[in-house]
Amino acid sequence: MSKKKKSLPVVYKPVGFLLGWTSGTLAGLAFQKVWKVIRHEDDAPDALDKDRGWGEVLLAAAVQGAIFAVVRSAADRTGAKAIERSTGVWPGDDKGGRD
Repeated sequence: MSKKKKSLPVVYKPVGFLLGWTSGTLAGLAFQKVWKVIRHEDDAPDALDKDRGWGEVLLAAAVQGAIFAVVRSAADRTGAKAIERSTGVWPGDDKGGRD
């Protein structure tokens, strides 16, 4: 493994952190808007909300999870492509998969 390849993950960590924070914020905002369209409510049910049924709680969790995964993957991919364009090295390891 080249020296450049070994040092890249350290360089990518702050970029990855910023992308993760930003994507989480965007995903939260997107979920709020989607939930309002789906259920015409400002607040999604929480798992500990006694007045909500299983269906509502699980639907909210599924929608929120799907939105979060899509936004996170888009942000990660965009960041990796930008690092590759600027350094010539892909920031992930060769095996793939989420950590």
